[in-house]
Amino acid sequence: MSNARAPHLTRRGILAAGGVLGLGAVLAACGDDDAKSGGSDDKTAAAKSGPWTFKDDRGTTVKLDKAPANIVAFTGVGAALYDYGISVKGVFGPTKTTDGKADVQAGDMDISKVTILGNVWDQFNVEKYAALAPDVLISTMFDGAGTLWYVPETSKDKIAKLAPSVGISVYDRQLTAPLQRMWELAESLGADMTAAKVTDAKKRFETAATRLRAAAKAKPDIKVMAGSASQELFYVSGTNLSIDLEYFKALGVNFVEPPESAKKQGGGWYESLSWENVDKYAADIIMMDDRTSTIQPADITEATWKKLPAVKAGQVIARSPEPILSYDKCVPLLDNLAEALENAKKVS
Repeated sequence: MSNARAPHLTRRGILAAGGVLGLGAVLAACGDDDAKSGGSDDKTAAAKSGPWTFKDDRGTTVKLDKAPANIVAFTGVGAALYDYGISVKGVFGPTKTTDGKADVQAGDMDISKVTILGNVWDQFNVEKYAALAPDVLISTMFDGAGTLWYVPETSKDKIAKLAPSVGISVYDRQLTAPLQRMWELAESLGADMTAAKVTDAKKRFETAATRLRAAAKAKPDIKVMAGSASQELFYVSGTNLSIDLEYFKALGVNFVEPPESAKKQGGGWYESLSWENVDKYAADIIMMDDRTSTIQPADITEATWKKLPAVKAGQVIARSPEPILSYDKCVPLLDNLAEALENAKKVS
């Protein structure tokens, strides 16, 4: 990575967004700066009349004369709002893959109907952002300093002058907290939170949580490791700081926990291992980062990986370190881990 980028990443210390993303992988990820113009579609909920106010997780209160219509958001935020019936005009962050398909972080959004301001790290077209006449910018925050995720350090001041921003914290708390905050945000924007689709998703989430708790209780000796792969290194995440892992741990899942001293280079999120040392921790299930900027399990060619007991036993599942914060999208995260625990054999 360039010298210009390295200090920026170090300050955040969390490009891993959950402790398990190779820094080189994300900076090398392909993307383009082409934006497809578009706008709101028929999923847009009816905005509430009158002034709009929302207090975000920085303690900042945004006040507008009316609910924002021209919303620009980090891709994952846009995907969550879409599930609640709120459409955004523009997005930034991983939105489409190199073959033009929707990125995993775009959820169910029709990416042809949004303006893509940036598709990879440090990419944000300020001119196209201004042309959208944004009412508000919404992103997540992966640190305690209020840094808006995927808003470039070099252009953040210009971006801030064009519209107020809202930050939802996904730092050092359990998944249920930001889920609730996104719910509150969507409701403030005019979403119908009594719609059957919405209430059903929340019930399914609660059912999935009960299932995962039961599975973890039934298999207390099954050790789960959260990992991510890059060409040079394998990353092992600790549960501290990550919203999904903190929640799963609270439900009783037994995780591999790298010592704090080993996670220093990863900003407290993860430990970096050479592929020769990928067997440092014993694990029965391995959860692997599903983001497109990482190497997926089927594409890992390292012999040391293939020799891991969990890999040989076929006990490798996907993990979403940046969950789309709608109940609908988080249900599979719980169900998949619960199913893996229910079927897991002790192999470590």
